[in-house]
Amino acid sequence: MLKRKLLISAAVAATFTVIAPAAQAAVDFSINIAPPALRYEPVPAPRYGYIWVPGYWDWRNHRHYWVGGRWERERAGYYYHPQRWVQRDNRWYVERGRWDRTRPYGDRDHDGVPNYRDRDRDNDGVPNRYDRAPDNPRRR
Repeated sequence: MLKRKLLISAAVAATFTVIAPAAQAAVDFSINIAPPALRYEPVPAPRYGYIWVPGYWDWRNHRHYWVGGRWERERAGYYYHPQRWVQRDNRWYVERGRWDRTRPYGDRDHDGVPNYRDRDRDNDGVPNRYDRAPDNPRRR
């Protein structure tokens, strides 16, 4: 009986050691082909407890592939950094979307307007005066 329990626990432990690293693996890569211009996507009406993640160009099967925007459950105290392509040394690198405690654009978002003057700080399409959470995902 004891041998059977040890065998089962060893099998379970071996399974997790094989699966866990694969689940956390992130692939960094670069390409020579610039991504196309971003597509315009209308931002749907706000949803309480969610933020809108804009669409982006992904690299699949040796070509750029558009991935449409989606709702993501907000995380208190974190900001979402959307996926983007960055050019360095004549190559294009993808920075995957992620949650982080730092603001994605410092005191400016991607529209170039300082946030203290901006009328839509979180760029969800809802002016701050009508937005229940103008600094998604952080609530005030």
